[in-house]
Amino acid sequence: MHVSTPFSEKLDLVLKALSMSRGRLAADLGVDKSLVGRWASGAVTPSAHNLENLTKLVATKRDGFTMLDWDRDIDGLARVFGLEPTNGHAVLAKTNGAHVGLPLPGLDLVRMVTERRAATYEGFWRSTRPSIAMPGKIFHDYGMIRRGPEGLLEFKMGGSGLLFDGWMLPVEGQLFAILFDTVGQTPVFLIFNGVSLHKAVQLDGLILAAALNAARTPSAYPVVLERLGDLSGDVEADNAEYAELLTRDTAATAETVSQAMHDHLIRDIGPGPAAAGTGEMFLLSSWANSLSKGLSSGGHLQG
Repeated sequence: MHVSTPFSEKLDLVLKALSMSRGRLAADLGVDKSLVGRWASGAVTPSAHNLENLTKLVATKRDGFTMLDWDRDIDGLARVFGLEPTNGHAVLAKTNGAHVGLPLPGLDLVRMVTERRAATYEGFWRSTRPSIAMPGKIFHDYGMIRRGPEGLLEFKMGGSGLLFDGWMLPVEGQLFAILFDTVGQTPVFLIFNGVSLHKAVQLDGLILAAALNAARTPSAYPVVLERLGDLSGDVEADNAEYAELLTRDTAATAETVSQAMHDHLIRDIGPGPAAAGTGEMFLLSSWANSLSKGLSSGGHLQG
C-alpha cells in the first residue's frame, strides 16, 4: 500500500464516494462499529481477512474494484470512483455521461428520510395493475426495493421481458418513484401512499406512463404493491432471488387477484359516475380508500 496515503484516508474517500456511513459499513461487513472507527481514525488497518471482505463489498457497488485498487495513491483511487482530485481533495464528477446520484432539489431531505425509513420499504414486491393495451386484463410485475450506495432506495421492477430500473423517494409520508425502461430508457412515474408503521406489507398508488401503443399515449392507472419477502442482506443472493421472480407468470388469476382488488384497480371515473355516486370525477388514490398497510414492530397489521 502506498505509504504516502494512509488507509484511513482511502477508506474515507471510498465511503464518501458510495454515500455509505461507518455504521452501515460495519453492519454490511458483520463487524463492530468501533472497529470501523479505528480503521477510519488510522489507529489500526484491516486484517487480511477483513480487507478481503471489505473489497468484495465495495466491488458489489463499484464494478471491477479489486484488492489492487487499495494500492493506488489517493488521486488514482478517486478516479476509480469517477471523482476528480482537486488539490488533494476528490470531488464528484461526471463519469461516462452519468451523474452520481440524482440532480434534484430536495435530495438531501430524501436521503435523510431514507436513512430513517429505508427498512420499512426494502424487500421483494409484486405489483398488480390493469393493462392499458388489453382493457379489462390485470397483470403482475415483480420487483425489489433496496437502499443503494448513493443513499437512495433503488427500485427495480419487471415482467414479460420488460425491465425497469430507478429510484423511490420517500417524502411527506408518500413515495415518489421514477423508473426507466432499461432498453428504451422511457421513464415511468409512480406515487404510492406510504405507511407510518415499522414495515410496509402493501402499498397502493398511481402510475403515469406512456402506453405501449403506436401513439405512446400518456396514461394513468392504479397499482398495488404487495410484499413477497424480505431481503437477506447478501447482495448476490438478493440479486438471484430477484432474477428468479422475473421468471414468474405475469398474468393475474382469480387466485392472485381478489374481487376487492379487481374493483380497486378497475373503477368508474368521470362526470357520469361521480354524479350517480358510483364513482369518482378523477382517478385518485386517496387516504380514505387506500390499501396501503404496514406492520408495527410488534407484528400488528395496520388497518
